[in-house]
Amino acid sequence: MTRRSRIVALGLSLLVIAVAALAVALSRDAVCPPGPLLPAGAVSMKAAVHRCYGPPDVVLVVDVAKPAVGDSDVLVKVRAASLNPLDWHFIRGKPYLMRFAAGLGLPNDPRIGVDFSGTVEAVGVKVTRFKRGDDVFGGRTGALAEYLIAPERAMIPKPAGVTFEEAAAVPIAGVTALQALRDKGHLQTGQKVLINGASGGVGTFAVQLAKSFGAEVTGVCSGKNVEMVRSIGADHVVDYTKDDFTRSGERYDLIIDNVGNRSLTDLRRVLTPKGIAVIVGGGGAGEGPWIGALVTPIKAVVVSPFVSQTLTFFVASVNPADLTTLAGMMESGKLKPVIDRRYPLSQAPAAIKYLEEGHARGKVVITIE
Repeated sequence: MTRRSRIVALGLSLLVIAVAALAVALSRDAVCPPGPLLPAGAVSMKAAVHRCYGPPDVVLVVDVAKPAVGDSDVLVKVRAASLNPLDWHFIRGKPYLMRFAAGLGLPNDPRIGVDFSGTVEAVGVKVTRFKRGDDVFGGRTGALAEYLIAPERAMIPKPAGVTFEEAAAVPIAGVTALQALRDKGHLQTGQKVLINGASGGVGTFAVQLAKSFGAEVTGVCSGKNVEMVRSIGADHVVDYTKDDFTRSGERYDLIIDNVGNRSLTDLRRVLTPKGIAVIVGGGGAGEGPWIGALVTPIKAVVVSPFVSQTLTFFVASVNPADLTTLAGMMESGKLKPVIDRRYPLSQAPAAIKYLEEGHARGKVVITIE
């Protein structure tokens, strides 16, 4: 073996060792540490936290310090919060690639939940849009707690005719459905749209929004949810336990796939020649612990440039403008959140477990008194 060959072999060996070490670091679940002691004189509140990765059982509802209000902060007394699949992905730390940002071995941030609604308790001196007593809703990490601190851009006023539970159900799922249909799907009046996973959190919003945009809507769900999906506006409902929408002969201008249980070939078969398939988030179904449900989105990025149809995916970005759009639709009666189950904060682990099972009809809400 030449000197150059030895150097190459050594480099490859070191690369393999480095990759193996990184794999071990990413996949290692450290033992749950005890929580920090409350600072002397601190005012406490109840909050759901996960100080290590694992199943919903690692979630604890404990006393933590009530957040202090900075100059640009809004302190919200949380009245309700809702769960999203991303919550349990962070709790489990899967797919493992998430841990580059979430933390190796242990989570960097133990707080849980994003969607919230509540009443402003206090504001910083630089806050101009809100005052004590205002009812608000929005998205900010740490929603599963009695109090939440956030900048004013993270929330908007709650419509008077909307309950706290309904408002808390909206942010991530509602904005995801809106952006998938409008921004990624470019949905137009009269087009045919299929919502795969029409009975879930994003799906129930997508059915109603697509109908309000003037589309002909087909929802795909299980038999027990057929009537519910029809009741929120779907023109046609496919019971996937009885019929295969990819073999129906129908063609759609837009498919919103919230489930990820069909191949790109299946989706393309029922798209029009210039149709669009939007894979929401990771598409739902997982394919192993490392990249999980990102397999199909990655394939979509690779395939899309070579076919006439558009195959894309995205992760929504919650913003005040889109929240305001959804709030207006709720006020006008065009949009009503579907809430499956309600749990008190003390039962947050059970709520997360139920959501993770994948059978929720609409949203799972945590009520906080």
